[in-house]
Amino acid sequence: MSGIIRTDKAPAPVGAYPHARRVGDLLFLSGVGPRQPGSNTIPGNVHDADGRLIDYDIEAQCRQVFANVRAVLEASSAAWTDLVDVTVFLTDMQRDFATYNRLYAEYFAGVDACRTTLGISALPTPIAIELKCIAVLPSSAR
Repeated sequence: MSGIIRTDKAPAPVGAYPHARRVGDLLFLSGVGPRQPGSNTIPGNVHDADGRLIDYDIEAQCRQVFANVRAVLEASSAAWTDLVDVTVFLTDMQRDFATYNRLYAEYFAGVDACRTTLGISALPTPIAIELKCIAVLPSSAR
C-alpha cells in the first residue's frame, strides 16, 4: 500500500499499523507515545520491586513523545511546522495538564496547529500521554 511510513527512529507501533500514512497532501500519524526507540523504555516511569508502576514523570514523557512525533514527521519528509491538528490524550488531566501545557507552548511556539486535549482513563501501555497528529505535506514531499 502506498503512502505508508515506518521508521526505526521512532518506537515500533504496539499494534498492526504504520507510524503514518500519506493521503494526498495530508499526513496522518498513528497514535504516538513516549516509548524510547529501540528499547521501548518509557522515560520517567517508576516501578516497585514487583515491577508495578507506582509513579511517572509527565515532563519526561512529554519531551519523549514530542521527539517521537518529530521523528515520524522527518521520516515522512515533513517538519514540525507542517502540523495542522494535534489531539492529545492524558491519563490524568488534573495532575498533568499544567506541565504538559507549559511544554506544549515551548515546543509548539510558532506552530499554529489546532489542538484538542482529552482526559482518558488508560492507554494500551503504561504511558501517561499520547499524541495523534495531522500534517500538511510541503510541496517537496508530495
